[in-house]
Amino acid sequence: MSGTEISRKPGKAGKRADKPALIIDEAYHDSLQGLAAGAARQAPDLADRLLEEIERADVRPSAQVPPNVVNIGSSVSFRDEHTGQTRTVTLVFPASADISQGRISLLTPIGVALIGLSEGQQFDWTTRDGETRQLTVLKVEQPARGEAGPAAQA
Repeated sequence: MSGTEISRKPGKAGKRADKPALIIDEAYHDSLQGLAAGAARQAPDLADRLLEEIERADVRPSAQVPPNVVNIGSSVSFRDEHTGQTRTVTLVFPASADISQGRISLLTPIGVALIGLSEGQQFDWTTRDGETRQLTVLKVEQPARGEAGPAAQA
């Protein structure tokens, strides 16, 4: 999936002017960093983007992460603004990924783009074919307690 570029539209309180604010659950912080470090050899660009997102995110205790924020285990619906197509996926650690079941790995360009976003935020995603798509996060649902947590990772 190398060659796919991701940029995000401005958020209200983003740390950088060109990207929306991100929130990451501190329960996943170390796991996400380890995942990025482990992916550095096979997918250096993707690993670098994940590390950049982790570094700029507002890391909060689980109890302070709003339910409308995409984290590991979240089910997220997003719309392609060009086609109007809506898709719903669940963001998971790589070992749990199964695209046929709608479970996408965090270690994909779309996974890195979605982590930490909130409902209503938009991001641009450039496909391998060079086509730029604007996607909008429509709805985020969290798993039932105990279904996905740090212990459920790879």
